[in-house]
Amino acid sequence: MVSNNQYHRSTGDMLVVAMTSNPAAAPYSFAITSSDLESGNLNRPGTVRVDKLFTLSQGLVAKVFGRVNTAVLGRIRAVLEDLVSAKP
Repeated sequence: MVSNNQYHRSTGDMLVVAMTSNPAAAPYSFAITSSDLESGNLNRPGTVRVDKLFTLSQGLVAKVFGRVNTAVLGRIRAVLEDLVSAKP
């Protein structure tokens, strides 16, 4: 999830980016491994797809498999900033 706790308390939703185990390169994506996690474990490397944003109801989340570290969150924000910035 990329949204903050204030958003979660005020809406009951969360903003997330997609992650896949498909290693195919795509624009606005990057690979992560278990070493990029603050908690949890990936059974194989994955690809974070910053261009695939979703809003989910917090009540739909059945299980948390892990949490990325602050460096990965920073990278997600940087890629998202690049995605939405005006290009000449």
